[in-house]
Amino acid sequence: MHAGGGGWGLGVRLTRSDGGSPAGATTILIVDDHALVREGLRWVLEVHADLDVVDEAGDSATAVAKAASERPDVVLLDVEIPGDDPVVTVRRIREVSPDSAVVILSMYDSPDLLRRLIAAGVRAYLLKSVGREELVAAIRKARDGSGSVLLSVSGQSLVQVQNAESAILSPVELEILQLAAEAMTNAQIARRLDLTEATVKSHLRRIFAKLGAVSRIDAVNKAVAASLVTLPHDRLVPRPRRPPF
Repeated sequence: MHAGGGGWGLGVRLTRSDGGSPAGATTILIVDDHALVREGLRWVLEVHADLDVVDEAGDSATAVAKAASERPDVVLLDVEIPGDDPVVTVRRIREVSPDSAVVILSMYDSPDLLRRLIAAGVRAYLLKSVGREELVAAIRKARDGSGSVLLSVSGQSLVQVQNAESAILSPVELEILQLAAEAMTNAQIARRLDLTEATVKSHLRRIFAKLGAVSRIDAVNKAVAASLVTLPHDRLVPRPRRPPF
């Protein structure tokens, strides 16, 4: 990598007395299975005084473990790393470090993957063809806590995502459907999402109506077929012991 046209500019860091991250800096965990890519990203990011790379990981299990221990402000995640499906990795990162914003950096312009990752709660999806200024801006925006999702993908993918079947389901409905696919009961889903059980049941009724499903299993099967949700690798969808409502 080289500095290019405008140069990067070396900022002055205000380091904490305990030797940790610079005071007020956005802490970042870089996840990519190529050491050279991680080194390059660290170099690009740490020339900015307000950005601090606190750790790196090369696979999904290590990424989740380091997210849990470091609690970074931002996890910069490549989708093609050894281990779990990227959607599962995102969900596990958010479970162990709820305040971490996940920013996807990918070579793949896939509408299906993009849709699933948005439903999983990522804050940005960027192609690896983005420039360093756009990457830095996306990381800063991801930390600001706004509800928007930043997308830097092809126009074709953006149109497909906007017109996709998943658009009929809200983010909350997609999250409830994913948890149902993971064999959680209504009570467990309610606790996970900090909702009442009655609210979960109401969302499920709307999901059934939108998908034309007659049961929880039917809704999950249709959602899996449409790539709206994923099943855990080690679990089949169980047959419910009682009616869902």
